[in-house]
Amino acid sequence: MTTPTLTASPSDALAAVCARLASPSIVGPSPDGRTRPQSLAAGAAGIALLHIERAVAGHGDEATAHRWIHAAASEPVSIGRNADPFHGAPALAFMLHTARPLGGYHRAFAKLNDATITLTRQRLAAAHARIDRREPLTMCEFDLVHGLTGLGLYHLHAHPDHPVSHHLIGYLARLTEPLSDHTTQPPWWLPSGLGGTPHPDFPHGHGNIGAAHGISAVIALLAYAILHGHDTPAALTALTALCDWTDHHRHDDPAGTWWPGYVTPDTTPRRHRPSWCYGTPGIARAQQLAGLALHDEARHEQAETAVLAVLSDESQRDRLPEIGLCHGKAGLLQAACRMATTSTNPHRSTQLTAQLPGLATELSNQLATDTCGDPELMNGAAGAALAVHTATTGRPATGWDAFLALT
Repeated sequence: MTTPTLTASPSDALAAVCARLASPSIVGPSPDGRTRPQSLAAGAAGIALLHIERAVAGHGDEATAHRWIHAAASEPVSIGRNADPFHGAPALAFMLHTARPLGGYHRAFAKLNDATITLTRQRLAAAHARIDRREPLTMCEFDLVHGLTGLGLYHLHAHPDHPVSHHLIGYLARLTEPLSDHTTQPPWWLPSGLGGTPHPDFPHGHGNIGAAHGISAVIALLAYAILHGHDTPAALTALTALCDWTDHHRHDDPAGTWWPGYVTPDTTPRRHRPSWCYGTPGIARAQQLAGLALHDEARHEQAETAVLAVLSDESQRDRLPEIGLCHGKAGLLQAACRMATTSTNPHRSTQLTAQLPGLATELSNQLATDTCGDPELMNGAAGAALAVHTATTGRPATGWDAFLALT
């Protein structure tokens, strides 16, 4: 693919996107609730992260950030069954955690944090009861978007020494303990399709390796916990078991190392497009963090070279025509930025860093020309702008990408 003619510098593209997304009035509730204000994926809470990050980094307007924060909290906050890491109290607590450098919101954050702790404890109790009954794991129990891994990412970043953080690590360790002597599948095998519910295309369920709904987010969270003081024998054993399983499903070919987004007993594994959700960026970042946590140099070297192969392969990048964090170029760019700054090998770090400007330019050009596109965080302009911001500033000022298990 030929690099497109530069239509705007990254800084100009960022300024234009932030101006276009300045008013919360551009996002209204959709009939299905997808863009409700307290949605991190598509609502005001997610877009607020862009303005918070820009303001904290000294490149944006604090007043705009505050307008979006207030818009995100404009409805009664969900603390019930539909509250999860991407919606309701946990999403708003995460948003306000990133906004701490701006000052204020102390009482609001305390209430949201307390509600999130209560919610997490309830779901931990339900998860342990499920394990005690030796019933199969469900996607919504543990995954990053809806479940306890996503809640764990919040707690480990907001208050790593709180008891609920310790309890979450204990749960994730227990997730790797066998449920039955009568199956060859691991205890994290899902008896469902990719949507988390039974599906005729998945009669025997699947093993999910992806970051959004699979075991790579658990690997990343356990690695982060171990690197930040939660280096218990149980956590180390669990992380080793999960890495061993992903090693079994790793593939190496002339185009580089890759892992399938999921595996089933009756299909041939396929290389997923290099998106964050199911592709190399999210999986490799988890493997890099695991390598650092386990002092496994070969593992983080393999992860870094896998992402480097994607960045330098135009045919793989061509599979990402979208701009977003979940399915598009922004997810690849953000993961690569984090991996470049975390690498302990100066040569590979330099190689990864050298690939970032070209991808940031491609993404900036799309942002500059896509003036009527979706504003949302996960699949739209806000998330893409955050990735370009990271590439141009070096690293996030707020740690906004913690919800993606990238830090």
